[in-house]
Amino acid sequence: MHNSIVRLERPENEPVMSYAPGSPERERIASRLEELKDDQIEIPTIIGGKEVRTGDLAECRCPHDHGTILGRYHKAGPEQVDQAVEASQKAWREWSEMHWQARASIFGRMADLLAGKYRMTLNAATMLCQSKTIHQAEIDSACELIDFYRFNPFYMTQIYGEQPASARGVWNYLEYRPLEGFVFAVTPFNFTSIAGNLPTSAALMGNTVLWKPASSAVYPAYFLMELFKEAGLPDGVINFLPGRGSALGDPIMGQEELAGVHFTGSTAVFRRMWKTVGENIADYKSYPRIVGETGGKDFAFVHPSADPKTVVANLVRGAYEYQGQKCSAASRAYVPESLWPEVSESMVEDIKTLRMGDISDLGMFMGALIDEAAFESVTSYVELAKESDDAEILTGGGYDKSEGYFVEPTLVRSDDPGHRLMREEIFGPVLTVYVYPDGQYEDILHLCDRTSIYGLTGSIFARDRAAVQMAYRILRHSAGNFYVNDKPTGAVVGQQPFGGSRGSGTNDKAGSHINLLRWVSARTVKENLNPVTDFRYPYMGE
Repeated sequence: MHNSIVRLERPENEPVMSYAPGSPERERIASRLEELKDDQIEIPTIIGGKEVRTGDLAECRCPHDHGTILGRYHKAGPEQVDQAVEASQKAWREWSEMHWQARASIFGRMADLLAGKYRMTLNAATMLCQSKTIHQAEIDSACELIDFYRFNPFYMTQIYGEQPASARGVWNYLEYRPLEGFVFAVTPFNFTSIAGNLPTSAALMGNTVLWKPASSAVYPAYFLMELFKEAGLPDGVINFLPGRGSALGDPIMGQEELAGVHFTGSTAVFRRMWKTVGENIADYKSYPRIVGETGGKDFAFVHPSADPKTVVANLVRGAYEYQGQKCSAASRAYVPESLWPEVSESMVEDIKTLRMGDISDLGMFMGALIDEAAFESVTSYVELAKESDDAEILTGGGYDKSEGYFVEPTLVRSDDPGHRLMREEIFGPVLTVYVYPDGQYEDILHLCDRTSIYGLTGSIFARDRAAVQMAYRILRHSAGNFYVNDKPTGAVVGQQPFGGSRGSGTNDKAGSHINLLRWVSARTVKENLNPVTDFRYPYMGE
């Protein structure tokens, strides 16, 4: 390794391609979509860089056309867990001591490959497997993930550069060691960027990883493994274990080498994992780091001074983009009586224009829900709205799973601010509104704060600055990402570090140095440049 003191400049965010009609990228993505649909692939587990085929197969299907099979993947089990742990510990010896510049170089290569050669592949795979529109795929599987791979190495150098003071005759410094053991990364279906960041952020800091992707998003995850390999990530640093959580979770969490958990998913699953760690705590070599981002019941709060057009545009985008399958999606709104007539009329008109269907038609605004289980869950809330005496569906409410798992964008008004539709995470295209008297703004802010167990994202819409400040204060712990006159979705790496607290997770802020700090264990080193030669202190003299 050369002896240069290398400096990484702060990166710039990856530009979002428009895919407008007539653009070259629109032609490229259309072509790649057709190629992937025509090429069913077989996806192995990948352990220590080797492909392992278990013979226990499951299918990858298009949510918007569930008769279309994209591929089949081999499910890992306890035997593969043991193999992956062994492979991770073998790779750890060299990877944990590899110079940071070499690791940063690999990540730079990953970013450039994704910005170029792999961009259309990851976007198309995400569109087909997760039913994302081209815009939603572009900002997720391309831009956000490229940003992670460029910004995280920059944040790594900031961490390494944070050093203690040294008195005369002493040299003090901190070494930021990788964790001893492996990190268990569990990733969700809804964001390829999260799937690509959770295992790699820990790996960047010198750790090795066992990665279990969501079963409904194994398809794009496999292409990420291909990307890692081409970028030069050593074998065994990230071990790919698709399969049932019930078959993998306990065997992995029972390993004494478990050093950390990096999780995004449901609150219930994360709580079970935390409980399992607690029950096994005496069996681990060290105390595992537990990092999780879970659910949300994200709010949009409208003050009487808000601009109605701004409110409507952001509620439609915030609630219905990607079918509401974002942990940050606007799911409950509080609108004053004075603005409600205009807001409701405009929202109903706009919602009726939203196109929903096969995302291969690049003009779609929405696709389908991820699978049948999600469909059944979301439609149960739609039926609840239909049956409830204190809720009214203003538009939407239809659904159909004959060809794809489609649920119409649905707007509900509830007269009960404590209704289940206002409290529980739905994870679908359902927005519930409570209309409040203008004079009760402060009281309803407090109501908003205590209604949900979550604390992920939220918005305030107001032109009155005093009203913004009041909301900022009262809703201080209601959202880890708080937006003023904007939808509560769309956090950008390097600009809005993402994460929430309460029932929404540990708030370790992906997209910042805060998250990376969880994957290192510091060692303080003191060098005495002028060692003493006599044990006696001056005060001991006569």
